[in-house]
Amino acid sequence: FARGGSAASSRSVEVAAVQGWDRKKDPELFQNVSEGLKRLYRTKLFPLEDTYHFHDFHSPALEDADFDNKPMVLLVGQYSTGKTTFIRHLMEQDFPGMRIGPEPTTDSFIAVMHGEQEGVIPGNALVVDPKKPFRKLNAFGNAFLNRFMCAQLNNPVLESISIIDTPGILSGEKQRISRGYDFAAVLEWFAERVDRIILLFDAHKLDISDEFSEVIKALKNHEDKMRVVLNKADQISTQQLMRVYGALMWSLGKIINTPEVVRVYIGSFWAQPLLIADNRKLFEAEEQDLFRDIQSLPQNAALRKLNDLIKRARLAKVHAYIISALKKEMPSVFGKDSKKKELINNLGAIYEKIQKEHNISPGDFPNLKKMQELLAVQDFTKFPAFKPKLLESVEGMLGNDIAKLMTLVRKEEAAMTNQSVKGGAFEGTMNGPFGHGYGEGAGEGIDELEWIVGRDKPSYDEIFYTLSPINGKISGATAKKELVKSKLPNTVLGKVWTLADVDKDGYLDDEEFALANHLIKVKLEGHELPAKLPAHLVPPSKRQEQN
Repeated sequence: FARGGSAASSRSVEVAAVQGWDRKKDPELFQNVSEGLKRLYRTKLFPLEDTYHFHDFHSPALEDADFDNKPMVLLVGQYSTGKTTFIRHLMEQDFPGMRIGPEPTTDSFIAVMHGEQEGVIPGNALVVDPKKPFRKLNAFGNAFLNRFMCAQLNNPVLESISIIDTPGILSGEKQRISRGYDFAAVLEWFAERVDRIILLFDAHKLDISDEFSEVIKALKNHEDKMRVVLNKADQISTQQLMRVYGALMWSLGKIINTPEVVRVYIGSFWAQPLLIADNRKLFEAEEQDLFRDIQSLPQNAALRKLNDLIKRARLAKVHAYIISALKKEMPSVFGKDSKKKELINNLGAIYEKIQKEHNISPGDFPNLKKMQELLAVQDFTKFPAFKPKLLESVEGMLGNDIAKLMTLVRKEEAAMTNQSVKGGAFEGTMNGPFGHGYGEGAGEGIDELEWIVGRDKPSYDEIFYTLSPINGKISGATAKKELVKSKLPNTVLGKVWTLADVDKDGYLDDEEFALANHLIKVKLEGHELPAKLPAHLVPPSKRQEQN
């Protein structure tokens, strides 16, 4: 007994030493977000997932590559909505395996990724590469792997992001032909791991097929990643475009079924002349908004991975409660099959009981029908009983470790302010006269030798001299009486005053008054005021002072 006791005590000392070592190592765990996420997943979340067969029901286990990979953009849409053309437009370069046409041309999932050597890696080779985040796609079998490839090329856009092109979603008779693999499940697998999901629609072919509707519903838990592109919008008139936009929002509202309105970008995403150029300015503004959204992905990648891990942990927790509740209800000897059927039929009631017992939101529970289907093929006798320590560990992760990681995420984001997607179409409108909004609003007259305000100065001077200036200047109170006639709010007029009072003496001379009126005109025309007065708007007499 003494020997056993000493062995036990030495073991407990070892455990305590290991735990103490772990506690000392904890700060090191959070040296960077990626390493921290990997460590938390392996030590705290994976044991819970593994014990309660989470991977058989929901999602395969995560690997290091899932935490290390670049941000990914998933393109989804019916055939001939311009998915492959959209990728080509972003990169301004063809990629291996690319096929474009009005018929369903892309019949494969193509991961477009950066590589020094241009070429194609077939699916079966791709899923055994530990450096790529696709190993778990092996579970979808050969029918899928024969339709999966990676196109590698040396393109500056791909240095920051990877893009997943998908087969065109079928409509009509074509959708009855089986693909040989679960298309919606594959898309859901990608949706869990990507940073942005772009749904593409064709402006003059708006019908949402049954398969597309099913796909959008499969992506339901990822609305935060979802953006919608209404492509080929230059092929219809403004009036038709308004009707199409309204019809699209109505259709999406029925399928997505959330109170929030999904963001829709309208445009023509390819490098060809616009067929109907009436909405050119709208298309330019929408394209810039979408580009900014994509460019922000590298900076927000760590936060997205953290968010996805939290989502996964919440689901794993609920799953553990469900499995242990089913195990508890199972008889030890007789009537196992009949009890199993009864429990599956009453799963909704079990959900409600768990919700009340553990104060869990109904939104955290897996889809009831899908869960019932999955449970039907499981052996309930092999389910584990409730293990509070595993759940406590995950609770600790969500309550403490994630908070520590969150501060690191913010630090990493601050250090990456200049890291955005560069190259390809992202460079085309960055600078020069074709930059979005160049020469408009406060930027009008930027390239002209004459002071742009001078054109309307005579009419502004007439008003100025009726205000009885003293020594060529009017006071703030006098200026206010005139400027409030614009009906702009005081917050805007305050900014106009700050910009127009160039010499900061608290008065406006005739040039400054003209400038104030010019800035009001800019605002009334729907443009934003600049944060700082641009050099070309500085009155000529004040330019020497500024230099």
